[in-house]
Amino acid sequence: MLNFVKGAIIGIALVIPGLSGSIFAVVVGLYDRLLNAVNHFRDDPKKNMRFLTPIGLGAVIGILLSTKAVLVITTRWPLPSYGFFIGLVLGIGPFIYRKLTTKKFSWWYLLLVVFGFVAIYGLAKLGGTDPENLIAIKRLTSVSDAGVMAFAGVFAVSLMAIPGISGSVMLMVIDQYGTVYNAVGQLGDAARAAASGNWPAFQTAMGSVALLLPFMIGAAAGLIAVAKLMAYLLAHFEAQVYYAVCGIVLAAVVILIEAGIAPYWPATGHLGAIAMVVISLVIGVLATIFLDKPDADEKK
Repeated sequence: MLNFVKGAIIGIALVIPGLSGSIFAVVVGLYDRLLNAVNHFRDDPKKNMRFLTPIGLGAVIGILLSTKAVLVITTRWPLPSYGFFIGLVLGIGPFIYRKLTTKKFSWWYLLLVVFGFVAIYGLAKLGGTDPENLIAIKRLTSVSDAGVMAFAGVFAVSLMAIPGISGSVMLMVIDQYGTVYNAVGQLGDAARAAASGNWPAFQTAMGSVALLLPFMIGAAAGLIAVAKLMAYLLAHFEAQVYYAVCGIVLAAVVILIEAGIAPYWPATGHLGAIAMVVISLVIGVLATIFLDKPDADEKK
């Protein structure tokens, strides 16, 4: 039951732009165990399945319960919501700092920061800076749509395996955040339509839900491919990984500003907008710092 609750917390974090599901996996003491279970699943399938199942179910429930709420909030109140998201990103600073201090600083590590920034921001420019409520693909209608969604799954989940990286922000980078979470939200609509016997509405909703199948296939492939790599890198080059994460975090902040702050900035009333963003940003920073508690193993 406890792992189910922890999974739900991770699921909610997956939905919120800027929050990292992997960070919350660290916070609730599951990150290392999740990597180990994925990497060594074949060693003891029953044991690993018993461990992964409640976490996976909890994550699904967390995503389903929070998806539409997040989309509504970001659409109706973009400035405070995005200010909060930026604060959540900046709030992982102490976590990253603890990781950077595990190895003596070398000037060439700054190249890793630049690389992380350029890589993510460059991808954002390739994908555009549309807000999160953009639904780029509304229904699965072609092999091309399936390919885009499979790539989105590989891209978002593989990068999300790095603690501190938000899968939601990575979906924003390639303009698929609204697409994925609209499809998730349509699950409830499909269920309600089926229960009421409204089959035309059910078929319409399932057209969006069908986008999740190639996405999940890509996500599974990305997770399996990256889990072993991340386990190795974090075991041997932890500080270097987090220098690159610094650049990724900076790029994420810029992307969030361009996607959610700049388009909605008012022509007048700048002081009120600034106050709104700053207050929500501070709340976001404090929220992440409060939740980012090193687990027992990390304290040792």
